[in-house]
Amino acid sequence: MSALALSVVLSFVSAVAYAGGAIVQEQVALSSSGAQQYAPLRRPGWWAAVGLNGLGAVLHVVALAYGPLSLVQPLGALTIVFALPMAALFVGRRAAATAWRGALMATLGLAGLLALVGASGAQSLDGPQRVAAAVGTVAAVVTLMVAARAVHRHPAVRSILLATASGVAFGMSSVFTKTVAVDWTGGVSAADLPSLAVIGVLATAGMLLSQASYRGAGLAAPLATLTVVNPVVAAAVGITMFGETFRYGTTGTALALSCGVVAAGGLILLTTERLAREHEAAAGAVTADTGAVPVAADEPAVAKAVGRQADDPAELLLAELTVPEDVTLPVTVPAAAAGPDAADPAAVPLMPYAPFYGGPYVPVPTPDRHLARVRS
Repeated sequence: MSALALSVVLSFVSAVAYAGGAIVQEQVALSSSGAQQYAPLRRPGWWAAVGLNGLGAVLHVVALAYGPLSLVQPLGALTIVFALPMAALFVGRRAAATAWRGALMATLGLAGLLALVGASGAQSLDGPQRVAAAVGTVAAVVTLMVAARAVHRHPAVRSILLATASGVAFGMSSVFTKTVAVDWTGGVSAADLPSLAVIGVLATAGMLLSQASYRGAGLAAPLATLTVVNPVVAAAVGITMFGETFRYGTTGTALALSCGVVAAGGLILLTTERLAREHEAAAGAVTADTGAVPVAADEPAVAKAVGRQADDPAELLLAELTVPEDVTLPVTVPAAAAGPDAADPAAVPLMPYAPFYGGPYVPVPTPDRHLARVRS
C-alpha cells in the first residue's frame, strides 16, 4: 500500500472513531443527571468515548505523517456523515431528511474550505503571542459558557453554544500543539512547559464541553458544530499568525468564503431542525398536561365537546343532542267563557322551538290581551 492510500485509510478510520465517540457521548448524556453533564467520571461509557476520541486523534496525526495536509484535513470532516448512519444502526436514532441535508452541507463546506487552505513553513508563536492567544481563548470559552447558561431553557441553542466553545478550545489546542512541535525541533526547553499546560487545559475543556453539548440536543447539531468550528478556528489562527494563505490567490479566497457560507448554512439548518423538534415536543407536552385534543373544524360536535372539556358530562350530553331549527309547536289558547272578543285558537301563531345558548328552549305562550276578564 502506498503512503497516500495509507493516509486515506487512516483518515477514514479516524473519522469512524470520532463518530463512534460522539454517539457514545450522546448516549451517556441522555442517561446522566444534571450534575454529571460535563464529566460523568463514574460512567464506563464516557471513558469509552474518551478512548475513541483519543484513537481518532492519534490516527489523524499518523495520517498527516503519511499524506498531505490538503487531503487528510478535508477527510476529517466525514465524521458527521459517518455518525448519522452509525447512530441509526447501533442505537436506533434515525435522522430526518433535514438533518441529512444540513450534515452534508456542513461536511462539503468544511471539506472545501480546508482543501483551499495552503500550508506555510514551520513557524512558532513568541511569548506575547502565546499569552494573547491563551487569554483570548479562555475569554471566548467563558463567554460562550455564560451565554449557554443564560439560554438553558432552549436545549438546541445551549447545545450549539457549548459545541462552539468546545470547537474553539480544541482548535486553539491544535495551534499550541503546532507551536510546541516546531519548538521541539530545536530541542525541548523549560519555556515550553506553559504551552504544554495550556494544551492539557484546552483539550480537557474541549472534551468536557463537548460532553455537555449533547445533553438534550441530539447528535447531529452539536457534532456538526464541533467538527466545523474546530478546524476553522485553527485555520483562522494559521492565516492570521502563521502566515498561511488560501490556494489559487483571489479565486481560492472567494471559493473558500463560499465554502464557509455553505458550512454555516448546514449548521443553521441543523439548528433550526432541532428547534422545530423542540417546539413540537413542547406543544405535545402542553396538550398532554391540559387534556385538550386537537379537533378539526368539520368534526362532529361530540369531538369538539371532548376537546373543550373532557370531564364534563353535561357538555357531552348537550353535544349529542341535535335539535332541528324549523320545528314549531301549536299552542292552544282556551276560549273565553263569554263575550264577542274571544280569540280564535286557529289564529294564534305557532311558537318556535329552537336552541338557546347551547341548550333546548321552549318559549312559554303569553295570554292574549284581548281575552275577556273573569269578574267575580
